[in-house]
Amino acid sequence: MHNSEDREANSAVLGLDIGGTKLAAGVVGADGTIHSFLVTPTLVEEGVQTVLARLFDLGHKAMNESGLALGGIAAVGIGCGGPLDPEAGVLLCPPHLPGWVDVPITRLTEDRYGLPAVLDNDATAAAAGEHRFGAGRGTRHMIYLTVSTGVGGGIVVDGRTYRGAAGNGGELGHVTVDRHGRHCRGCGRAGCLEAYVSGTSIAERAREAVAEAEAAGRPTTLSACLPLTAADVSREAAAGDAVATQVWVATTQAMADGVTSLVNVFEPELVVLGGGVTRAGEQLLAPVRRIVRERAMGPAARAVRIEPARSGDRVGVVGAAAVALERAVTTITGPEGNPLHG
Repeated sequence: MHNSEDREANSAVLGLDIGGTKLAAGVVGADGTIHSFLVTPTLVEEGVQTVLARLFDLGHKAMNESGLALGGIAAVGIGCGGPLDPEAGVLLCPPHLPGWVDVPITRLTEDRYGLPAVLDNDATAAAAGEHRFGAGRGTRHMIYLTVSTGVGGGIVVDGRTYRGAAGNGGELGHVTVDRHGRHCRGCGRAGCLEAYVSGTSIAERAREAVAEAEAAGRPTTLSACLPLTAADVSREAAAGDAVATQVWVATTQAMADGVTSLVNVFEPELVVLGGGVTRAGEQLLAPVRRIVRERAMGPAARAVRIEPARSGDRVGVVGAAAVALERAVTTITGPEGNPLHG
């Protein structure tokens, strides 16, 4: 007879990722092996029931394509942007899913698949995925930042994913880097990290800088890139364009300010940076590492590494799977400790 560790090691789970533009599903093994991975458009304008039907069908296809028998899939993990209630399994009112109010997603999922299901914030799930399978494997204290359209995050303390009192903790994109600064479209306050380093903000600040340069008669290669993206800014900065360099330097400084604050508060072994903006690689990571090393408190600065995420475009599914393994499969197999609160 297998003990609980054997059962957990042999388990695979279905991960579902609910985004505003795309849905993703995949089957992931307890060792991180991705047995299947599928993506389809969300088409949120079609309404809750239609999108849920598409999501659940995608999940069935992912299970079929995994090559695993249904009995080999132990649970379902669901990742979605908040606000949400992870204990009740309810999507409260995610802004990227207009009309999705008090959707009991966990119960609906369990009804559809006949498997235990758990829900978590997508950035928290991504942190759990990177900690279990990716750059953070083996660390006890880790911070994860996803830098994309917005900025999200997750925290691992003493090897356990931190969720906060109401289950939505880890909104690291809303650390203040300039209290008199830019309006944050995500939360409405001034000077959040997200207002400076998200892909949306980088493009917005670049457009402003181009307008100023053109008004002053200063040439910039960014003028030929409209409509601008964060990738345009990093590429033209690397090529030496002065305006792009100005915007990119401000971005890396804001990122470093935010990361420095997080490093001082949590003193993690590792900060993992993921999301589309981090495709710039060392152009982003190198200056952030240098500034954090210079500005963070001594012991914290010496203890921390700053590394890129490893899950890539599959981070949503891998994260949802990690949450299912943490909260559902460990409940089934019965190790000590509460899998939700630690």
